[in-house]
Amino acid sequence: MSAVTLQEFQQQVSELLLRHRSLLDVVTKYSQANASVNRAVSKAITECGCIELNARHQGFTEDLPLDQAMRQSKSHMAGELCENCRDAIRSELGKNMFYMSALGNLLGISLEDVVAKESDKCSTLGLFNMT
Repeated sequence: MSAVTLQEFQQQVSELLLRHRSLLDVVTKYSQANASVNRAVSKAITECGCIELNARHQGFTEDLPLDQAMRQSKSHMAGELCENCRDAIRSELGKNMFYMSALGNLLGISLEDVVAKESDKCSTLGLFNMT
């Protein structure tokens, strides 16, 4: 079985979305789904404990060479998701993608185009993309 494309997924969402066809409904459901992803990650830390978070200043300075900055960059995370937390986060990410697709459908925006344009931007700007 081949992987579903973003276009196919977006079409499937279009066919399944019944109750929340209002733009306001979709925007608020998308926001709620995003909060649920954050909550599932937080619960992996605070309730399960399969991952730990130890955040501190990254220590970047403007005169730090780029290669050194890349080596010293940290995720602040230790451990690995257990299967239960991985499933919970995967499920919440799926809901998030569902409502992102619905939002794209309502606004006439193809997720494949979004990914392609973002990839082009990343390729062009490289590491300076998110600064």
